[in-house]
Amino acid sequence: MASRVPLVDHLVLEPEPRLRSAVCGTCEADFLTRRNACASCGGTDFGERTWDTDGTVVAFTIVHRAAPGVPVPFVSAIVRLQDGPIVQSNLVDVEPDPAHIVLGMPVRLRTFVAGTDDNGVEAVAYGFAPLD
Repeated sequence: MASRVPLVDHLVLEPEPRLRSAVCGTCEADFLTRRNACASCGGTDFGERTWDTDGTVVAFTIVHRAAPGVPVPFVSAIVRLQDGPIVQSNLVDVEPDPAHIVLGMPVRLRTFVAGTDDNGVEAVAYGFAPLD
């Protein structure tokens, strides 16, 4: 099996794909990105929390213009995970057409290979796919 690395720090691949956040030890604010200090209280002690993989679409847009090499159209969405946090991500495995996407639509975290380097290491990204 090829070696795999997450494309972003807040994606955990093993044992099952999940998102994680840095949690401030002082005020318990959550951040998906690495922090030196809490944006809420200034604390510098952080723990870690993992999140549920299911959520619902609370907002979306269909993107028709992107950087060179990025296939369009695609769906950019705001997803509220079942256990609370809100994540910005792309919707995958869905037609980029408003007829196929509804607010409140249940979705689940889905990983995919975004690229492979010359050594065969796969960079793994994530999106959210509609639940069947």
